[in-house]
Amino acid sequence: MLDPVKVGILGLGTVGGGTVHVLQHNAQEISRRAGRDIVISHACAKVLNKSLPYSTDNILLTEQLSDVVNNPDIDIIVELLGGTTIAREMTLQAIAQGKHVVTANKALIATHGNEIFTAAQNKGVTVAFEAAVCGGMPIIKAIREGMSANKIEWIAGIINGTSNFILTEMREKGSDFAKVLAEAQSLGYAEKDPTFDIEGIDAAHKVTILGAIAFGIPLQFDKVYKEGITQITAEDIQYADELGYKIKHIGLTKRTQKGIELRVHPTLIPNAQLLAKVEGVMNAVMVESDALGQSLYYGAGAGALPTASSIVADLIDVTRTLTTDPGNRVPHLAFQANALVDLPIVPIEEIETAYYLRLSVLDKLGILAQVTNILSAHDISIEAIIQKEPIDGSKHVSVVMLTHKVLEKQMIQAIQEIEILEGLIGSPTRIRLERCA
Repeated sequence: MLDPVKVGILGLGTVGGGTVHVLQHNAQEISRRAGRDIVISHACAKVLNKSLPYSTDNILLTEQLSDVVNNPDIDIIVELLGGTTIAREMTLQAIAQGKHVVTANKALIATHGNEIFTAAQNKGVTVAFEAAVCGGMPIIKAIREGMSANKIEWIAGIINGTSNFILTEMREKGSDFAKVLAEAQSLGYAEKDPTFDIEGIDAAHKVTILGAIAFGIPLQFDKVYKEGITQITAEDIQYADELGYKIKHIGLTKRTQKGIELRVHPTLIPNAQLLAKVEGVMNAVMVESDALGQSLYYGAGAGALPTASSIVADLIDVTRTLTTDPGNRVPHLAFQANALVDLPIVPIEEIETAYYLRLSVLDKLGILAQVTNILSAHDISIEAIIQKEPIDGSKHVSVVMLTHKVLEKQMIQAIQEIEILEGLIGSPTRIRLERCA
């Protein structure tokens, strides 16, 4: 058998510890699949994850990243540092020394992937990043390799478990956002600073990557439209349910005649759709392609062992290709590097979708007619409408509408006119609606 492949790992926290555990626990199976042993020989770690049963007896531990990255005996670097500054520096340094890199860092790939992949291409090494999108769910490989015969039309997914957990709990318990967020933090599903999750930044990193491998475009995180879930209320969730929908935080990328859509926002999904049935911290991605049609990929989007599953799968893939000519390896972004196309990214104002609107208005004649007249003037037609009775002598009522598809800029203009109506209390709530079909 060939000599073992030596791996240096940067970070032995939750995911790093899980990676060592999986490699040690499944060593025999992994060796049979890869054709040679894969061993962690060096690791940089200030804190060890002791929650999993793994041994560091044969691992040279250090607190200096350069001790690992610069070691000439190491074949593959596993980058688990998080962030983008030091991670980028170490990744490029490893590539410059001819080392392959495996990373779970979606922010690194989304923001610096173009630079990193160019450097890897020039050096003849591979950068693998399956764990960067949806943790243990092998969606990158499914799209990049399993669907390489297809023309992909769109991808829509629940790709952030924290946001999905919060919306699930709000619906099941009727609780408000702040209360459920605190619960998610106490359970470890949300960070102390949950901004990346609840404002859609984490999901936008993933949509950037999915869009690039689906459509053969450069990574363009700065052009993703991002909208979080902080303004979603228990009332909105209840009304959506009455209309036959669930509110989910969806990442979506789509091919259109105008270009490529890249967006993350709360979305009404019909109850009958598979994505609507994904609850708690689970992830799911639905893909529409010409030959296969619709397919759904479901699994754990985070956690020590699920994420380690993807990292080790990447290690096996890289090991298999160590003796392969670089020109014959699977391209980083699915398409050959010289075949990427810089298609335009569609601004949010130019996307077309249906909408959920909720208004709080004074309970008197004429106001609803004014609202519908404004919508009609902007060519916005109403599919369904619910008007609630006043509660406990209140002078205002809630009115909920579903519209047919319309350009976002038309809806923006209509809302601007509705907002200045006398009798309207507060601003209208607007949530996009996708039927994923």
